[in-house]
Amino acid sequence: MAEGITLKKVEKEIGKAYIDLRFLLEALYEVLVENGEETIADSIPWIQEGTSKDVSITPKVVQLYSLVFQLVNMVEINSAVQNRRKLEERDFAGVNGLWAWNLKALKEQGFTQREILDTMRKLSIEPVLTAHPTEAKRATVLEHHRELYLLLVQLENTMYSNHEKERIRETIKLTLYRLWKTGEIYLEKPDVDSEFRNILHYLVNVFPQVISIVDNRLEHALSIVGFNSETLRAHHFYPHIAFGNWVGGDRDGHPLVTSEVTRHTLLQLRLNAFVVIRRKLNALVRRLSLTHSLENCSTDYQKRLQEMSAELGDKGPEALNRNKGEAFRQMVALMIAKLPVDTERGHATKLSEVKGAYVHSSQLRNDLSILQKELLHFGAKSVAYGDITAAIRIVEVFGFHLAALDIRQNSAFHDKAVSQLLKAAQLQENSFAEWDEAKRTQFLLDELRHARPFVHPKTPLEKEAQTVMECYRAVEAHTAKYGFNCIGSFIVSMTRSFSDLLTVYLMAKEAGLTFMTDKGLVSKVHVVPLLETIEDLENGPSILKEYLGNPMVMRSLKYEQQQKQLARPRQQIMVGYSDSNKDGGIMASQWNLYKAQYKLAQVGKDFGVDIRFFHGKGGSISRGSGPTHYFVQALSFGSPNGDIRLTEQGETIAQKYANKVNAAYNIELLVANTLSKTLLEQSTERTFHKHAKIIEWLANESKERYGELIQSEGFIAFFRTATPIDAIETSKIGSRPAKRTGASSLADLRAIPWVFSWSQARYHMTSWYGLGTALKNLKSSHSEDYAVLKEALKKDPFLRYVFTNVDSSLAATDEGIMSLYAELVPDTDIRKEFLSKFLGELKSMRDHLYDLLEKDIKERRKNHYYSNQLRTTLMTSLHKKQVELLGKWREERKENSKAAEKTQTELMLTINAIASANRNTG
Repeated sequence: MAEGITLKKVEKEIGKAYIDLRFLLEALYEVLVENGEETIADSIPWIQEGTSKDVSITPKVVQLYSLVFQLVNMVEINSAVQNRRKLEERDFAGVNGLWAWNLKALKEQGFTQREILDTMRKLSIEPVLTAHPTEAKRATVLEHHRELYLLLVQLENTMYSNHEKERIRETIKLTLYRLWKTGEIYLEKPDVDSEFRNILHYLVNVFPQVISIVDNRLEHALSIVGFNSETLRAHHFYPHIAFGNWVGGDRDGHPLVTSEVTRHTLLQLRLNAFVVIRRKLNALVRRLSLTHSLENCSTDYQKRLQEMSAELGDKGPEALNRNKGEAFRQMVALMIAKLPVDTERGHATKLSEVKGAYVHSSQLRNDLSILQKELLHFGAKSVAYGDITAAIRIVEVFGFHLAALDIRQNSAFHDKAVSQLLKAAQLQENSFAEWDEAKRTQFLLDELRHARPFVHPKTPLEKEAQTVMECYRAVEAHTAKYGFNCIGSFIVSMTRSFSDLLTVYLMAKEAGLTFMTDKGLVSKVHVVPLLETIEDLENGPSILKEYLGNPMVMRSLKYEQQQKQLARPRQQIMVGYSDSNKDGGIMASQWNLYKAQYKLAQVGKDFGVDIRFFHGKGGSISRGSGPTHYFVQALSFGSPNGDIRLTEQGETIAQKYANKVNAAYNIELLVANTLSKTLLEQSTERTFHKHAKIIEWLANESKERYGELIQSEGFIAFFRTATPIDAIETSKIGSRPAKRTGASSLADLRAIPWVFSWSQARYHMTSWYGLGTALKNLKSSHSEDYAVLKEALKKDPFLRYVFTNVDSSLAATDEGIMSLYAELVPDTDIRKEFLSKFLGELKSMRDHLYDLLEKDIKERRKNHYYSNQLRTTLMTSLHKKQVELLGKWREERKENSKAAEKTQTELMLTINAIASANRNTG
């Protein structure tokens, strides 16, 4: 426990955030007392200093502490936002990683405006939202959080009178009370639809506002550093930003994602794209009140309006004549009329087949360009480059699909599906899953030389084949009608070979997602390997060589290049941060990811193909988290290449994007640093990491130490009893099962619950285990290399990123709590053996990190240190309660007692509270 740490001390050391925290806790105290809950109000921590009493950890107190931790998280985010504002007030280029910071640095390094803007317009950035089972809070609770945050921000506004501020305070109390009375954990597993609604909130209500903020800040940054922002606006050199989505498309080990769910998801995404666009066009109608008759407009403009009116049939003249004398409003009214949606009380409610409606977003984009050109001709440049550019950007970013839906499935599932297809086609040899790679590949290449399907669409199929074909046919039906922008890629989890990718082409052909040319078959779907384990990452370059060397694959990539108007063919590759970490520990994972990307980028270059890396990151350190700008700058040469896709998972979405200012900050970090990294690499020779020899040594040594641990006899027994993994597996957090197939092996366990369970018990071993021994051995046997490493940590982006993350993880690791959970292990020998290993490795890691950085975390990262210390004052009692409940629940389950269900609910409250304190789950 952090002895002597009080809120008063943290307020004194850090300031604003914790003054806000006291304000919220006092407001919570008042509202609880006002509603007759004095007993629980007296349990609110930190605000009643000087009174010492033992608090009994009841379910209500656990719920209270969970809420308190959420309030700590909230005030810290708000404080960070306010601090950035203060820094920018003094110097707009003063915040590390943002537009102005990067542009200033690029200018100082000799890059011209033309070079910067030319690269800017080619950038492609795509965050992909997923609903992995890491968001432990219900969507309703998240809504209340958003409301509370906005109220907290309102209090910062100096324009309000004391009376108005008091009213805001009363509203804050009411919101806090709602949060207190809202059940926080999932008593039933959320369905995919509820997870999808949560994702929709960000896509519809947050990101459309964020795009304008990021663009406006870019324009201002260009001006601040001495460039001409007019060039950006006039030539529309804005970076390409898009969003992706996995909810409703990711079916890897997720039986609830059916073809019907995918079909519904695609339609809902399309409908909500029109909600976003209609909202923007309605705002345009209100703003374009400029008096200018249609007769005084250019001939081309008049002609287009007449065409639009005619296309709409009877509705056309009505829309055209609504705003006579206001020619610009007239065109927007016609655009709104051409949106293929029905409306009720001014809101888009369902897709419809409107006569003359737009089918593709490019049609609306073209009309907006005509409107912009006419406004420039009229002389309203500010409106043309302000309001119209903002509308164009919305259409460019969200299209008519809102976010591209990825379809993901496991390679083993595909193997079963193909075997079943062959069986249904009555082929004698149908055990495809058992064939060796040579036989599989030859069979697939032979079958892909012609367009003949195996079975009639109505032929009954076995489970896996039926599941895959229904999904692919749902995609085919939707894309045949609305185009392919709505689909991101078809991702193959656990890609182990070339044939794993060809398998998708075979099933795409079966569903009508390919077509035949005079040169051979072409696929409309983009097939993506997901390289997850360290072995997969090592094999990735050879798989890619074979893949890109195939003529059908290159035809398909060139077809996509033509459809998307790309400069060169582009192949996406997904790299997994989670399983590679579970495989070999933090250093081996990060280094093998670095090496794989470097080699894969070179393979792409050799074939004349741009490689687009898709980073499968999570919310925890061991799953690729960490500061965004550090992450981008740490990537290997050629990895971003102006084009980056990455997952935003679980609670990370709420942490980064719950409010628009913080959301804009995180998007800006991603885009600005991709620009900077890409430009710097374009002007330098391709090189591998200069400290590769040292890092390779550390990676191998740490992996060996980590491997010894997880492969030791008794390790699984220790893991399954010294952490709450069994409670997490049976929890109701996410719609997806914790295991891929249901087996109880370490290999089958998903990386998310693996990380989640270690973090609950405060081991956080996935972020440091093995590295302490590696550093110790490096220092003793290669002291010169150790000295080089120590110096490199000050400047090298890759090493700084990895060790900053390790540092954060160590700060959250607690030896006393680790020992407490170890007491749950019934076998004394196993308990002693593994606890000794963990504590020994942890000491070595702490000692060597201090030696390398030469300062304690209290000096280096003051805010982080005091935040952790304050949280720890509550966490110890929560951990003790969780350990007690775990022991009780496990005994009750053995006896099949009905009491186990009640105990599990209490247990889940502690899991939720500790997750809030840790700031992440898995």
